[in-house]
Amino acid sequence: MSVSIRAYRPADHNRCRGLWAELTELQRDLYDEPGRNDADPGAGFEDYLTRLDLSGMWVAEHSEAGVIGLIGLILSGRAGEVYPVVVTEPYRNQGVGTALLAHVAEEARRRSLKRLLVMPESRNLAAIKTLHRVGYDTMAAVRLTMELSGKPSNSDEIVIHDLPFRS
Repeated sequence: MSVSIRAYRPADHNRCRGLWAELTELQRDLYDEPGRNDADPGAGFEDYLTRLDLSGMWVAEHSEAGVIGLIGLILSGRAGEVYPVVVTEPYRNQGVGTALLAHVAEEARRRSLKRLLVMPESRNLAAIKTLHRVGYDTMAAVRLTMELSGKPSNSDEIVIHDLPFRS
């Protein structure tokens, strides 16, 4: 498979908006939020493009399929946040996400950033495994939620500091 990583171009807008929609739908599915399916899942991409702290975006381009992945770098002082990281479903688990992550890490080093932060959804095990494999192995923060719907979560248990949590 021939894939190259390059800077985002305005001509990539529609394809990247579609990738954003795929990511949004995946997150909705992970957390069983069908009520949110009425909203346009790609609309958040428009807001993302207007962020003043957005430092760069890169795409993975397949020689035949075109743009199949997207990654962004948001600045926060001397650190960077990697968001989004998305690869279209047919090309997942083929090294595309790893290539995107390596590219953004090199960009961060070139810019003399001190660290990179990425916040995958706790239920996205494939993303967490990929991130850990490429070097994201320090837990910097934990974000907890309380379900108010009274509906128990059917999710896996994670133990942190001997305390059980659902993902």
